[in-house]
Amino acid sequence: MLQDEYDRDRRRLPWHLRRRAEPEAPFSFDIRPAELGDVADIREIYNHYVTNSVVTFDEKKWSVAQWRDKLSHAQKLGLPFLVAQSPSGQILGYAYVQPLSSKSGYRYSVEDSIYLGQAATGKGLGKALLVALIEACEQAGIREMVAIISDRGAEASVALHEKLGFVEVGRMGRVGHKFGRWLGTIYLQKSLNPVKKRGLFGRIRQN
Repeated sequence: MLQDEYDRDRRRLPWHLRRRAEPEAPFSFDIRPAELGDVADIREIYNHYVTNSVVTFDEKKWSVAQWRDKLSHAQKLGLPFLVAQSPSGQILGYAYVQPLSSKSGYRYSVEDSIYLGQAATGKGLGKALLVALIEACEQAGIREMVAIISDRGAEASVALHEKLGFVEVGRMGRVGHKFGRWLGTIYLQKSLNPVKKRGLFGRIRQN
């Protein structure tokens, strides 16, 4: 054995005297309604998917102003828009619904969207957000929730919706084009149990 190897081994402390690594803090979060102050973080999460995936067919990044308008519109309509926040205040992900159509006859049906920050994937946050979103929609009087999901690159989203009772009701092929390839969509639907009966989306203009 070389002298430096001997000295190195001799200086090593016994295991019970070594400084132990700090345990990793458990992953925790609170889910609450989104606020205007959350918009910058929401934009950053979404724009990552715009530029790096086909789970959204958007090809241009969204601005803070666009997200402010979207949140304000959801609030005006009384539709849930939720965020998951870490104990340190970081926005980990978000979920919201929007009207399935601007036509008034669709006023009890919505389309849902869920996006997670990269550090928050694979930890059960997507399920927690979707469960909270379903409950919030039932409180708002929504009867049908529809998920429109890319048929490539979004297998986890499809599995999550199916786990929570969504049923595939149809597919459309080659309706989107991004990153030089054609993409289709999968439609999944869940019937809800609304606890309030009231008119929704009354301010949406009928086309």
